[in-house]
Amino acid sequence: MRFRTILAIVGSTAMLLAAAGPAQACTCIMVGKKASTDGSVLTSHTCDSHRDSSRVHVVPAATHSPGSLRTLTRRRDDDAGPMPRNARVATGAIAEAAETFGYLNAVYGIMNQRQLAIGESTFDGREELKSDKGLIDCDTLTRLMLERAATAREAIRLGGELIEKHGWCDWGEALTIIDPNEIWIMEIVGPGKDRVGAVWVAQRVPDDHVSVVANGARIGPIDLAKPDWFMASKNVVDRAKELGYWNPAGGEPFRFNWAYDPANRTSASSTRREWRVLDLLAPSLHLAPGRNDYPFSIKPDEPVDPKRIMEIFRDTYEGTEFDMVKDVTVTDASGKTVKSPLANPFMPYEMNDVLKINGGWGRMGERSLARWYTMYATVIQVRGHLPDEVGGLVWLGYGNTAMTTYVPVYAGTTDLPDDYKTDGRATGFSRRSAWWAFNRAATLAAHRWGDMRKDVAAARDPLQEKYLAAQDEIARRAVELLQEDPAKARAYLTEKTREACREATDAYWNLGDLLWTKYDEMW
Repeated sequence: MRFRTILAIVGSTAMLLAAAGPAQACTCIMVGKKASTDGSVLTSHTCDSHRDSSRVHVVPAATHSPGSLRTLTRRRDDDAGPMPRNARVATGAIAEAAETFGYLNAVYGIMNQRQLAIGESTFDGREELKSDKGLIDCDTLTRLMLERAATAREAIRLGGELIEKHGWCDWGEALTIIDPNEIWIMEIVGPGKDRVGAVWVAQRVPDDHVSVVANGARIGPIDLAKPDWFMASKNVVDRAKELGYWNPAGGEPFRFNWAYDPANRTSASSTRREWRVLDLLAPSLHLAPGRNDYPFSIKPDEPVDPKRIMEIFRDTYEGTEFDMVKDVTVTDASGKTVKSPLANPFMPYEMNDVLKINGGWGRMGERSLARWYTMYATVIQVRGHLPDEVGGLVWLGYGNTAMTTYVPVYAGTTDLPDDYKTDGRATGFSRRSAWWAFNRAATLAAHRWGDMRKDVAAARDPLQEKYLAAQDEIARRAVELLQEDPAKARAYLTEKTREACREATDAYWNLGDLLWTKYDEMW
């Protein structure tokens, strides 16, 4: 491909970025307490949908009088503002809990004051199972769980009861649910058109294992005789038999994922990410790419910490046969074919089709862990050896995970800066929204990634190392303050969060200005 053609493609990228917003497509990595470096339990989530809100805020704990109602809402497209986005529309109401926990909230609920935390990944499932008669979608369910539950098992039991009674109105969804002791993956599909209810299953990840969900259902065979490892709705097998998804006389064991999400068996978009995460964490297993049956979980070769998950979330298959820009080349002055300096793995999916990259766009095509349309990402640590206020730690990053810096938000944090609470999709470009600092820099850097990645790393890496290195001292001081006065400890943790948010946001505004200036004559 000649240089002029590359310029034409890259020149159109900014316009396509706005037009090519895909459905939600998120990746979650989980780490058990015996697989982590410090006994933490970890989950994570890349919220990969540019229609979603950038607002992140703390919902305080509350008490409610008898007879109070909790209004439920669901997502809907809203294109009336400056940018396409998701809005919320009421679906109904249920009885409010007498007391609710405080929690960190974004598009989905993230973590509550008791160190219960959740990640999310959509897997669609079978279209005929979706019902609009239910009241609860995935976003709402995560909030209800965090408001009303203190442990992962309690959240699953409570969530299951709520969606069975009031109805699931969403696509297939996987929730990665953790507390300081364990990890569970809960997968949910609808009951069928015009029905109220849900079909769901949950499986526990062993303490010494890691696991991944990447827009494909991951729970296979289930054994409900082992309640320490499996939970499910009563209809989980019967509904599959009723609809012809599984035939008990066929000789194959019942598998939730193959019955309710059969498309994932042929989806490179999902299974390639599963392979990549598991292979990076346990290269000794020599897992082959191209399989449709990767293990539910594995033992990592080395203990895993939040920094390792952040690094994996930057991955674009670079150095593998699945590198998304390996064939985007130019001819240099000597006549040699080389990779174009403008080649980048963050082109909109339409470019995959134009350039015929690894199968093009769709379930048969590729997508890497890092994508340009990530709204925010979380890497969540919950630590049973520390008090809840400081033990629960959300590493929050805005925008493309190849480029972001994650800031620490603690379970004891009571407030975030105003620019984190301002939705950048509702405002359009605005310096009142912190998300735009990160998103603008990432969008600019994607245009000349081969060169600009060095400038991104120079801004990103020192800050990240600084925040990671500070945690032991912050935890020590927070524990001291908790013994003296819990209110002082919460104020201290809140200021540490706000301080990091301000510093990182300023750094990314400056990075965007640098990229505009340094590469002005190269656009």
